[in-house]
Amino acid sequence: MSRLQIHPVNPPTPGQSSPASAPFSSDDGEVIAAELAARGLRFERWPTRGELADGADQEAILSAYASEVARIQSQGAYPRVDAIRLGPDHPERQALRQKFLAEHTHAEDEVRFFVEGQGLFCLHISEEVLQVLCTSGDLISVPAGTRHWFDMGAAPHFTALRFFNNPDGWVARFTGDDIASHFPLLDP
Repeated sequence: MSRLQIHPVNPPTPGQSSPASAPFSSDDGEVIAAELAARGLRFERWPTRGELADGADQEAILSAYASEVARIQSQGAYPRVDAIRLGPDHPERQALRQKFLAEHTHAEDEVRFFVEGQGLFCLHISEEVLQVLCTSGDLISVPAGTRHWFDMGAAPHFTALRFFNNPDGWVARFTGDDIASHFPLLDP
């Protein structure tokens, strides 16, 4: 189930918290979409086709979701699309998790449609950190220049379509800020 939590960038120290300082939290898709839209992000819930075959490669995934790809590409901004699929046995899962956990920005929007599993987008916007648990059926679009990080968990399980307007695909500019280490992970 999708979930949004909104934290202050500088949370109160232990013992100083109060109900008023507790993070905002919602698992209502309409509330999530409205809160993100108020901050310039896009969030939508789309139907999925169910579980993909165990051996589904990028071509099979893109073929299964051809209508969703066409829907996004018809908007004209994302001519390149690929599919990423990570499971708990992926040989590079630990290195990829560490790379994505570092706060970074992109020169283009980061658009993802989750067709399986889940992942945690953490967005550093002004004096807030928004943690968006994206699950199967979630479309999220993070505007270019937004400081963020992504946690796929210690035992990742997700498949997502990735839309690009950059021919080089995923290109990050790391901020060097350790802010991600101060917020909860998808799982330890």
